[in-house]
Amino acid sequence: MSGTGGTGLTEELLSWTGVTIHPHRFGGVEYQLNGKEIGHLHGDRLFDLLLPKSERDRWIEDVKARPHHMYPDSGWVSVYLNTEQDVAHAIEIARSKYDQMNLRRM
Repeated sequence: MSGTGGTGLTEELLSWTGVTIHPHRFGGVEYQLNGKEIGHLHGDRLFDLLLPKSERDRWIEDVKARPHHMYPDSGWVSVYLNTEQDVAHAIEIARSKYDQMNLRRM
């Protein structure tokens, strides 16, 4: 992984089979697998993902994500990409979601 912030995240996600990038309806970019959203990036420093509640809670408890910046009680989480470790957490969460999305397709 090279780069920090959204650059490193984008490089990694686009290296995964089937991942595409599109404009996001609220600004920024959205990463998709087969037309379904994995997550979206606002600017270069804020990555949001929608997760099942149990997974959402686990990532927050592990301090790898925070409750969503606008909807803290929803299934969304936010990852602020301020350090390389933050980018690694965002990639780890996105990979978990990507793997689950691929399993559901089988």
